[in-house]
Amino acid sequence: MVNQSLRGTGVALITPFQKNGKIDFPALEKLVEHVIKGGVDFIVALGTTAETPTLSGAEKQEILSAVVAYGKGKVPVVCGIGGNDTSEVVRQIKEMDLQGVDAILSVAPYYNRPSQEGMYLHFKAVAGATNKPIILYNVPARTGSNLLPATVIRLANDFSNIVALKEASGNMAQCLELLHTKPDNFTVLSGDDDLVLAQMAIGMEGIISVAANCYTKEMTDIVNLALVNKFDKARKVHYKILPGISLLFAEGNPAGVKATMKHMGMCENVVRLPVAPVSDATYKKIGQFLNKS
Repeated sequence: MVNQSLRGTGVALITPFQKNGKIDFPALEKLVEHVIKGGVDFIVALGTTAETPTLSGAEKQEILSAVVAYGKGKVPVVCGIGGNDTSEVVRQIKEMDLQGVDAILSVAPYYNRPSQEGMYLHFKAVAGATNKPIILYNVPARTGSNLLPATVIRLANDFSNIVALKEASGNMAQCLELLHTKPDNFTVLSGDDDLVLAQMAIGMEGIISVAANCYTKEMTDIVNLALVNKFDKARKVHYKILPGISLLFAEGNPAGVKATMKHMGMCENVVRLPVAPVSDATYKKIGQFLNKS
């Protein structure tokens, strides 16, 4: 089953840009090869980390088709399709070319701050627009609203293609409630690189990771060790890269990732406004961390 392959380490890919601001497809291909070689279990294209609010519809399709082609079927590909206009999200799902896409990641509606009933009805419409498996995405710090466990469980029970949740509330009490009451065949993934080890200890089955863009082997090692309850070994890796993870988010995502990957020679340190590059001080700290590790 597809949802059984959506566990372990997923990577929320950045969108590399050239210095002129256009998409850097050679760098994107290099990135896809890098994360697959590093051991990720699946790839997420067009997530939040991809700067999707700044991409045109045509650019999104080009990126998605490129990621599918570069991946060559080696790992499942998940496509991010979400927003705060339900009818527009449904339109995109129906009109995008999703050949080679194994599942859809759909973020909770942002800015509108809908009620739990509003979010239920939104995802009901999303589920009805496709036969592909759907991963819900809860990230209250970005959306301004919290998809509560009761609503997640209601959706999981009511719609067979809603198979998983990326949970990035950072609220461990909420995570415990969710994991204790969810259906057995519903997968919960971490959305917080710094909390993944603790969240897997209480029952999460992996992560959709920002850090896996650059710290790919380390993140996959942490998750793979945690999946077989080798938390003592996983802790050593986690604490080793934890300062680097903190630097990724010190001045916003994906600014920190792109600065890190520039140091690694993977892509240019270019983001699209309103995201701005990290400060010179943070860029220097990232370089120092990479040189030490």
